[in-house]
Amino acid sequence: MIGCSGAGKSVLARALGKKLDLPVVHLDQLLFLPGWCERSHEEFDALLEAELARDCWVMDGNFCRTLARRLEFADTVIFLHTSRLICLAGVLQRWIRYHGRSRPDLAVGCPEKIDPAFLRYVWNYEKVTLPRVEELLSSRPERCRLIRLESRSEAENFLSAL
Repeated sequence: MIGCSGAGKSVLARALGKKLDLPVVHLDQLLFLPGWCERSHEEFDALLEAELARDCWVMDGNFCRTLARRLEFADTVIFLHTSRLICLAGVLQRWIRYHGRSRPDLAVGCPEKIDPAFLRYVWNYEKVTLPRVEELLSSRPERCRLIRLESRSEAENFLSAL
Protein backbone atom coordinates (compact mmCIF):
# COMPACT_ATOMS: atom_id res chain seq x y z
CA MET A 1 0.00 0.00 0.00
CA ILE A 2 1.67 3.19 -1.14
CA GLY A 3 0.63 6.81 -1.64
CA CYS A 4 0.95 10.23 -0.13
CA SER A 5 0.49 10.82 3.58
CA GLY A 6 -3.18 11.33 4.36
CA ALA A 7 -4.38 9.30 1.35
CA GLY A 8 -5.75 6.56 3.60
CA LYS A 9 -3.03 3.89 3.25
CA SER A 10 -3.08 2.76 6.86
CA VAL A 11 -6.85 2.65 7.10
CA LEU A 12 -7.13 0.61 3.90
CA ALA A 13 -4.22 -1.64 4.94
CA ARG A 14 -5.91 -2.45 8.26
CA ALA A 15 -9.24 -3.16 6.54
CA LEU A 16 -7.56 -5.30 3.87
CA GLY A 17 -5.57 -7.20 6.47
CA LYS A 18 -8.73 -7.90 8.44
CA LYS A 19 -10.70 -8.96 5.37
CA LEU A 20 -7.94 -11.28 4.11
CA ASP A 21 -6.82 -12.37 7.59
CA LEU A 22 -3.25 -11.20 6.94
CA PRO A 23 -0.79 -9.44 9.23
CA VAL A 24 -0.42 -5.72 8.56
CA VAL A 25 3.02 -4.12 8.60
CA HIS A 26 3.10 -0.36 9.07
CA LEU A 27 6.50 0.91 7.97
CA ASP A 28 6.20 3.89 10.32
CA GLN A 29 6.20 1.44 13.22
CA LEU A 30 9.46 -0.04 11.95
CA LEU A 31 11.10 3.35 11.42
CA PHE A 32 10.17 5.33 14.51
CA LEU A 33 11.11 4.92 18.13
CA PRO A 34 9.37 6.85 20.94
CA GLY A 35 9.72 10.61 20.62
CA TRP A 36 9.78 10.43 16.81
CA CYS A 37 13.41 9.24 16.84
CA GLU A 38 14.29 7.40 13.65
CA ARG A 39 16.09 4.10 13.58
CA SER A 40 19.25 3.94 11.50
CA HIS A 41 18.90 2.70 7.92
CA GLU A 42 20.64 -0.51 8.96
CA GLU A 43 18.22 -1.16 11.84
CA PHE A 44 15.18 -0.32 9.73
CA ASP A 45 16.39 -2.46 6.83
CA ALA A 46 16.94 -5.45 9.12
CA LEU A 47 13.41 -5.13 10.50
CA LEU A 48 12.03 -4.72 6.99
CA GLU A 49 13.85 -7.84 5.76
CA ALA A 50 12.35 -9.86 8.60
CA GLU A 51 8.85 -8.72 7.59
CA LEU A 52 9.48 -9.36 3.89
CA ALA A 53 10.58 -12.91 4.70
CA ARG A 54 7.13 -13.76 6.08
CA ASP A 55 4.84 -15.75 3.79
CA CYS A 56 2.05 -13.18 3.51
CA TRP A 57 1.43 -9.62 4.63
CA VAL A 58 -0.14 -6.28 3.86
CA MET A 59 2.45 -3.51 4.08
CA ASP A 60 1.75 0.19 4.24
CA GLY A 61 4.10 3.10 3.66
CA ASN A 62 5.68 5.08 0.86
CA PHE A 63 9.39 5.01 1.76
CA CYS A 64 10.92 5.37 -1.72
CA ARG A 65 14.33 4.29 -0.42
CA THR A 66 13.08 0.73 0.12
CA LEU A 67 10.28 0.52 -2.44
CA ALA A 68 12.31 -1.38 -5.05
CA ARG A 69 13.22 -4.01 -2.44
CA ARG A 70 9.62 -4.36 -1.29
CA LEU A 71 8.45 -4.75 -4.89
CA GLU A 72 10.69 -7.82 -5.20
CA PHE A 73 8.45 -9.56 -2.63
CA ALA A 74 5.03 -8.07 -3.39
CA ASP A 75 2.49 -9.78 -5.60
CA THR A 76 0.28 -6.68 -5.65
CA VAL A 77 0.79 -2.97 -5.08
CA ILE A 78 -2.16 -0.79 -4.23
CA PHE A 79 -1.31 2.80 -5.06
CA LEU A 80 -3.61 5.39 -3.51
CA HIS A 81 -3.19 8.30 -5.89
CA THR A 82 -5.53 10.91 -4.44
CA SER A 83 -5.42 14.67 -4.79
CA ARG A 84 -3.31 16.80 -2.51
CA LEU A 85 -6.42 18.41 -1.05
CA ILE A 86 -7.82 15.01 -0.07
CA CYS A 87 -4.44 14.11 1.46
CA LEU A 88 -4.23 17.37 3.38
CA ALA A 89 -7.78 16.84 4.63
CA GLY A 90 -6.81 13.31 5.70
CA VAL A 91 -3.77 14.61 7.57
CA LEU A 92 -5.90 17.23 9.33
CA GLN A 93 -8.64 14.71 10.22
CA ARG A 94 -6.20 12.28 11.78
CA TRP A 95 -4.45 15.12 13.64
CA ILE A 96 -7.79 16.07 15.18
CA ARG A 97 -8.68 12.44 15.93
CA TYR A 98 -5.34 11.46 17.45
CA HIS A 99 -4.00 14.81 18.70
CA GLY A 100 -1.60 14.23 21.57
CA ARG A 101 -1.55 10.43 21.24
CA SER A 102 -0.12 7.82 18.92
CA ARG A 103 -2.35 6.42 16.21
CA PRO A 104 -2.51 2.65 15.65
CA ASP A 105 -0.07 2.66 12.73
CA LEU A 106 2.67 4.58 14.58
CA ALA A 107 5.14 3.53 17.22
CA VAL A 108 4.13 4.03 20.84
CA GLY A 109 5.41 7.38 22.07
CA CYS A 110 4.94 9.17 18.75
CA PRO A 111 1.96 11.44 19.32
CA GLU A 112 0.21 12.74 16.22
CA LYS A 113 1.65 16.03 15.04
CA ILE A 114 1.67 18.37 12.07
CA ASP A 115 4.57 20.63 11.23
CA PRO A 116 5.37 22.88 8.26
CA ALA A 117 7.88 20.42 6.75
CA PHE A 118 5.31 17.62 6.78
CA LEU A 119 2.64 19.84 5.20
CA ARG A 120 5.15 20.85 2.49
CA TYR A 121 5.86 17.16 1.83
CA VAL A 122 2.14 16.46 1.32
CA TRP A 123 1.62 19.60 -0.78
CA ASN A 124 4.64 18.83 -3.00
CA TYR A 125 4.16 15.04 -3.22
CA GLU A 126 2.92 15.15 -6.83
CA LYS A 127 5.87 17.22 -7.98
CA VAL A 128 8.70 15.87 -5.81
CA THR A 129 7.94 12.30 -4.70
CA LEU A 130 5.47 10.97 -7.26
CA PRO A 131 7.92 10.93 -10.20
CA ARG A 132 10.27 8.66 -8.22
CA VAL A 133 7.38 6.42 -7.13
CA GLU A 134 6.16 6.14 -10.73
CA GLU A 135 9.69 5.30 -11.90
CA LEU A 136 10.04 2.55 -9.30
CA LEU A 137 6.59 1.16 -10.10
CA SER A 138 7.39 1.05 -13.80
CA SER A 139 10.33 -1.26 -13.11
CA ARG A 140 8.46 -3.60 -10.75
CA PRO A 141 8.58 -7.33 -11.50
CA GLU A 142 6.04 -8.48 -14.11
CA ARG A 143 4.27 -10.75 -11.61
CA CYS A 144 3.58 -7.74 -9.35
CA ARG A 145 0.13 -6.40 -10.16
CA LEU A 146 -0.54 -2.66 -9.79
CA ILE A 147 -3.92 -1.43 -8.61
CA ARG A 148 -4.28 2.34 -8.78
CA LEU A 149 -7.10 3.84 -6.74
CA GLU A 150 -7.83 7.52 -7.38
CA SER A 151 -10.30 8.25 -4.59
CA ARG A 152 -11.56 7.06 -1.24
CA SER A 153 -14.74 5.78 -2.88
CA GLU A 154 -12.65 3.69 -5.31
CA ALA A 155 -10.78 2.29 -2.32
CA GLU A 156 -14.05 1.43 -0.57
CA ASN A 157 -15.42 -0.19 -3.73
CA PHE A 158 -12.23 -2.20 -4.17
CA LEU A 159 -12.42 -3.49 -0.61
CA SER A 160 -16.13 -4.32 -0.94
CA ALA A 161 -15.52 -6.26 -4.16
CA LEU A 162 -13.00 -8.64 -2.55
